Amino acid sequence: MHLSENEGIDGSAFLVTGGLGFVGSSLCVELIRRGAREVRTLDLRTSSPWSDHLKTIGVRFFQGDVSKKKDVERALRGVDCVFHLASYGMSGKEMLQVGRIDEVNITGTCHVLDACTEYGVNRLIYVSTYNVVFGGKEIVNGNEALPYIPMDDHVDPYGRSKSIAEQLVLKSNGRTSKKKSTRLYTCAIRPAAIYGPGEERHLPWVVSLARLGLVAFKVGDGRVKTDWVYLDNLVLALILASMGLLDNIPGKEGYPVAAGQPYFISDVLDRFYCLGFGIGFLIRIFCNTYLDVPIESVSNLGSNAAIALVAGANCAAVVLVAEMQL
Repeated sequence: MHLSENEGIDGSAFLVTGGLGFVGSSLCVELIRRGAREVRTLDLRTSSPWSDHLKTIGVRFFQGDVSKKKDVERALRGVDCVFHLASYGMSGKEMLQVGRIDEVNITGTCHVLDACTEYGVNRLIYVSTYNVVFGGKEIVNGNEALPYIPMDDHVDPYGRSKSIAEQLVLKSNGRTSKKKSTRLYTCAIRPAAIYGPGEERHLPWVVSLARLGLVAFKVGDGRVKTDWVYLDNLVLALILASMGLLDNIPGKEGYPVAAGQPYFISDVLDRFYCLGFGIGFLIRIFCNTYLDVPIESVSNLGSNAAIALVAGANCAAVVLVAEMQL
């Protein structure tokens, strides 16, 4: 049966953990646009580059820490669906704080699962990472049949913690509510590296180093491959995942099609142009993994400038890096 574009959203209440971030804020906006009755965020921050707009459209803010059970319960009580995006330790100095990484990514996820069961939440979409199957070795044409890599093979604590959390989420699929005659249905979305307006981790870092003259860049090796996903495409995937967890679709009652499943999400691109490092290992850090999309040559469009052109399914973002020698 064909579903409407607002199926399971119109009139429902949602919590987005990490909702003041790059992806979470865009998800909140889309939920409001599709007619959600209420959209809440649970975030350590009280403000972000997107918070003013979120307030304007009526998103409700809860300041708190997912590693604290009471904060999670306070924000989650009364919602119909949870998008669990909050995480810690993906990059920078955070990567060294192993205790905090486990506290947020593992303990925090346990608190979300327990609160969903306690308050009869029917749907939980967990934002994971494709690093749950990536141990630093090349993957070509990978799919959801790939096994989880052994815990000792993870390249960093972040990937290990996200793997544990994802498995907890998927094993909780079908868990019965403590107070209502409902079940919790879960799925996991494994995004590729994310790009789009407001992206804060990849291109801004490259630009800032280049402007300081700290790194010498050259066009990357064309054999290196990676997956990327545009922000709007990821948000749409999350919306569709929430619909896939509905258990009241005529003819499919009690059998949500996405329940208990992980899904890789990436753009299908004809080409992806990006500045790369001359050192292969650093290329891999920047690109993060190897799947379908090749990094190709970039023409020198100026004597002291280079262009990073990201050709996505819905956009083309151009970033000018000034004073950079090729």
